[in-house]
Amino acid sequence: MANAGIQLLGFSLAFLGLIGTIASTIMVEWKASSYAGDNIITAQALYEGLWKSCASQSTGQVQCKVYDSLLQLPGIVLGTRGLMLCSILLTFIAILVESVGMRCTTCLAEAPEQKDKVALAGGILLIFAGLLALVGTCWYGHRIAQDFYDPFTPTNSRYEFGSALYVGWGAAFLVIIGGGFLCCNCSSKSSGKSPRYPPSAGQPGRDYV
Repeated sequence: MANAGIQLLGFSLAFLGLIGTIASTIMVEWKASSYAGDNIITAQALYEGLWKSCASQSTGQVQCKVYDSLLQLPGIVLGTRGLMLCSILLTFIAILVESVGMRCTTCLAEAPEQKDKVALAGGILLIFAGLLALVGTCWYGHRIAQDFYDPFTPTNSRYEFGSALYVGWGAAFLVIIGGGFLCCNCSSKSSGKSPRYPPSAGQPGRDYV
């Protein structure tokens, strides 16, 4: 069944996006120290994430420190934390909803129209969750670029995009695309009514050629 295949593809993409969003949230490489310009210090590399900061020495030793105070954190970190955690929670809930609404499952099998509505609701939740992750990563990346091009920022205090941002962007797009596939399935519901209810031969007011 074609619709079931599209639903399964969307569900798989959303599940991969959930894993990527979780990985991006816990990764420490949200921003990495930059060596552009006159900054030639290569003895260590500095990384900052949503939960801790790390320093990697040239010898391979890595030292990390968890942020001590929640109230002293910048607003960009707190805001991005909230957006990413909300995205993870909504994606998890949407996947649970989709496990009920997908046509390859037996839940609500006796009510196909209700099953399609549940699948549509799960797809909308996935799109919204993906947008939350996309807003969080883009907001954090915009702040990195803004500080990088600020002439008042010292050269040795500039940062560039870390690998966690790229993982977050990819995961957000996977969740959005998966939700879009799941929403597109509902357009085929009305197309199946005409063969299901053929006009009867004795029905008045019908002209037949």
